[in-house]
This record gives sequence, C-alpha cells and structure tokens, in this order.
Amino acid sequence: MRNLTADCSSCFGLCCVALPFEKSADFAITKPAGRPCPNLERDFSCGVHARLRQKGFAGCTVYDCFGAGQHVAQVTFGGRDWRSHPETAEPMFAAFPVVRQLHELLWYLAQALELPAAAPVHAAAARQRDRVGALADGGPDDLLAVRVGEVRAEVNEVLLHASELARAGVAGRKERRGADLIGARLRGADLRGANLRGAYLIGADLRGADLWLADLIGADLRGADVRGAMLDGSLFLTRFQIDAAVGDRATTLPAGLPAPARWLA
Repeated sequence: MRNLTADCSSCFGLCCVALPFEKSADFAITKPAGRPCPNLERDFSCGVHARLRQKGFAGCTVYDCFGAGQHVAQVTFGGRDWRSHPETAEPMFAAFPVVRQLHELLWYLAQALELPAAAPVHAAAARQRDRVGALADGGPDDLLAVRVGEVRAEVNEVLLHASELARAGVAGRKERRGADLIGARLRGADLRGANLRGAYLIGADLRGADLWLADLIGADLRGADVRGAMLDGSLFLTRFQIDAAVGDRATTLPAGLPAPARWLA
C-alpha cells in the first residue's frame, strides 16, 4: 500500500536540495533549486531540525511531501542516492516535485473516497486514484512527461463534486472560494459547509470557529489562530496547513492528523 506520509529516514533530503526558496519570513536564506541547503548533513538529515523556527526556517516546519521523497528515493531510483551516484541528481531533483504533486492529489482522492455522502463519485475517484498512482510509479523520463496541470484539473473535477455532495446538507453554507480573508475577525464564526478553497486566511482569527464540512483545499492558514476551533469535520485539511496555523489543546482535528507539539506545550 502506498505511503502518503513523509518518511525522511528513507529519503535523500530531496526537499532540502531539489526545491528553491527565497529569503523571507519563512526562510533565513535564498537557495536555488538543485543546491543542497547548508543545513543538510552528509547522512541527509537536517542539522538544525530541532531549531528550525529559531534559525529562521519556519517554512521547512510546514512542508509536507506526502511521501514523495521516499518514493522517488527508494522506488523511482531504487535506493541510489544523488551523492553516491551523481548521475541521478538532475533527474531525481526533476522527478521529486512531480511526484510530490501527484501524491498530494492521491491524498485528496483518498479523503474523497472516505466521504459517505460522496458515494456517487467514488467510482470516478477510484479511477483517478489508480491513474494518478500509475503516473507516480513511472520512471524518471515518464515523470518528466507528465502534464501535472492537466492531471490536477481532471482530479479537481472529481474533488469538487465530492465536496459539493458532502456539503449539500448544510443550510446557509458560505461561498468564500479564493476570498481575501487575511487577518479576518472570524472568532466563533459559523463556517459549517463553507467553501474556503484557496481562501487567504493568513493571520485570521478563527478561535472557536466551527468548520464542520468546510472545504479547505488550498486555503492558506499561515499564522491563522485556530485555538479552540472545530476542524475535526473539515474537508481536505492537510498536515502542512495545520503546522502553519496556531492552535492549542482545545482545537479539534480530523482523525490521523495529530496536533503539532507546540500546540500542546
């Protein structure tokens, strides 16, 4: 069974090498794609993992590859790392972001298949899951030929339908897709069944808000205050969204998504 949870011990630090980042509030330095982060150790571990936020690398703490790292390392390239086998470096770094996007789609499809109300689209979701899985299992050349944008658009049609079916029974649900809600005062808000796809909720006050069956695909929750918020019934919430937000012990989360350690301190 495919593992969509990151296992850094089986990866070759791909997110620390393949991806670029710019000096900002999320990253202390600028690093181009294909260049190892200076914090990457010889064994592919992070030298400042326990102090990432203090060192200015908060962006690393909220990144989730959905298991793409170990898949590319151990399946696509058969356990050959880019340091011992330099010829694998370029194709490996190119394959990683493709597989990461495909694995993210697989994660969303798995969630759709668990929604009882979305039963009418389960067959279509299963077909897309099998198709996307086959693409992710392709070789290096096959992966570079994948038109991820087209695949995402086709999968999104199924996910949209699943979301609509799941939220259909919620009266008065709000349509806030892509809305600019940066810093919005939404404390205690009734957001049940809301469409918050791609909404900008950066720094929003969501304390005690009810997000039962709210669709959160692509919602930006960086710095959002979700202390005491009810997120356990929300749709398509991911680990990296949770890690980017500010919560506490009173925040309820979906099964399988544990609260970040700092929420429990």
